[in-house]
Amino acid sequence: QVQLVESGGGLVQPGGSLRLSCEASRSIFGIKSMGWYRQAPGKQRELVAVISSNSNTNYADSVKGRFTISRGNAKITVYLQMMSLKFEDTAVYYCKVSTMTYDIWGQGTQVTVSS
Repeated sequence: QVQLVESGGGLVQPGGSLRLSCEASRSIFGIKSMGWYRQAPGKQRELVAVISSNSNTNYADSVKGRFTISRGNAKITVYLQMMSLKFEDTAVYYCKVSTMTYDIWGQGTQVTVSS
């Protein structure tokens, strides 16, 4: 069974930066898109950014201009470069890989923005 492993979360001050990484444990056939979602305490999980198989990207309005999603070349990896972080970016961040028939979720990585 394929697993997605996220890394790069942590504690950062407002205005700081973090880079999240997500790597699949093995090859995945027929990837349609790869994305990052987040869930803050007491809130529903929401889309942060997604990149399609042809590299089209889409971002939540709240992160446009601050976050950048990208894919790795050699392996099934997806990155989320986060800049100018705000208190409200605090959440557990999950990566998701979508194929034509199923989705795979990572276990999540905590991002805490605090002074």
